[in-house]
Amino acid sequence: MTARPTLRQQTGAPAARILGFGSHQPDRVVTNDDLSQVMDTNDQWIRDRVGIIERRFGDKDELLVDFAVAAGAAALADAGVEPSEVDTLILPNCTMPTQIPNAAAQVAARIGIPNPGAFDLNAACAGFCYGLGVASDLIRAGSAKKALVIGAEKLTDAVDPTDRANAIIFADGAGAAVVGGSDEPGIGPVVWGSAGELVDLIYMRDGKYIYQEGQSVFRWATTQIAPIALRALEAAGLQPSDVDVLVPHQANLRIVESIAKKLRAKGAREDLVVADDIKYSGNTSSASIPMAIDHMRKAGTAKSGDVVLAVGFGAGLSYAGQAFILP
Repeated sequence: MTARPTLRQQTGAPAARILGFGSHQPDRVVTNDDLSQVMDTNDQWIRDRVGIIERRFGDKDELLVDFAVAAGAAALADAGVEPSEVDTLILPNCTMPTQIPNAAAQVAARIGIPNPGAFDLNAACAGFCYGLGVASDLIRAGSAKKALVIGAEKLTDAVDPTDRANAIIFADGAGAAVVGGSDEPGIGPVVWGSAGELVDLIYMRDGKYIYQEGQSVFRWATTQIAPIALRALEAAGLQPSDVDVLVPHQANLRIVESIAKKLRAKGAREDLVVADDIKYSGNTSSASIPMAIDHMRKAGTAKSGDVVLAVGFGAGLSYAGQAFILP
């Protein structure tokens, strides 16, 4: 009897870390007063409800792929990594207008990344944390050496402009991170999951427009997400007091503040820096976490070496979070 051959296995870097961040937003700024010209709303109502002051909308001829290319190129420049060094591109999004071709391969070609493994990932607003977890694991397994993770969305293509409950929230943009190998852990384990029994809380109405049961989603997020964030810290061997920067998905300022309050009640420091990019960027789904981090680094409110706790949540209902060190 012939012996079965043994399949060779490969091993990668001992750990993974983030090497750089980048982001991109379209030029067009849309204020609450601008929205009040096309729907029954006003600046104070929007600020009180979701905390948004302004957001960015892409023009008709601007594409999700365009935003992703700009953010990805910026992240590579920040990391000092050449496109030729990247072998994997992961592109979390939920608003790509076509299923085929995917966004990732197009973006890789335009950035100049030669023949990478390239795929889209749809976990809605949890997408970036999912993508970062996958990239870290691929690098540690030896399946990738350097990965580019880009959360990109053009949500204005998927929002009914007359629906004031949703049109005031969503916006466009992209955020990206470069992930590489490391001798010391720079990214903690991803803690992820889903509540599929609540799938009907966020869906595409008529297969065209995003619809969500706002109050139900709010209650779920303000009760369930802080415990998930704490689980991510536990998985990384950290305490709440170790966290310097908290970056929840920028869905609603009231949700962000609720998560921060619950973490402080569990021992997070009073000087914990909490992302509030929602105020000027709106809800950009899978782009919101990396975009917020890039903006905070540029503003100096988050610095190299800081311990970041990120947690994403959204349609599915899907959620994911992890701790990592800022480059």
